[in-house]
Amino acid sequence: MKTILNISSILILAIFSAQPAQAQQQHTEKHNYVVLTKKVPQLEPILITAENLKTEDGQHFGDFQVIICGKNIADITDSEKMEKFITRAEELGVQLIACGFSLKKFGVDTKKVPKQLKTVENGILYNFQLQKKGYKSISL
Repeated sequence: MKTILNISSILILAIFSAQPAQAQQQHTEKHNYVVLTKKVPQLEPILITAENLKTEDGQHFGDFQVIICGKNIADITDSEKMEKFITRAEELGVQLIACGFSLKKFGVDTKKVPKQLKTVENGILYNFQLQKKGYKSISL
């Protein structure tokens, strides 16, 4: 009887002491985001969203990445279209990424891609890799 009581006490303590540790771990984790887009003009609402999430998440705001891919990928080489988005993204700490597969498929000269944009080999694969790391993801 005494053994059962001791084991029950240990189990109860283990259960209740584990719960605060889990809550504390969730409370300190960063919120990371990735958006896959096919149109440069969508960068405006995406960056507004990043700004709002940064304010809302506070110290829990982590990484925010935007992957640009698809048939309109050539738009990233238009400095007039991209300048304001690049500046705003830098202010917010948002990383803009070009899909290398799309650049090749649609014949975009990679030398014309703004230096502020990172290029990945395959934007869709990169998106899935970030999701496996726990990034919240949306495609537009």
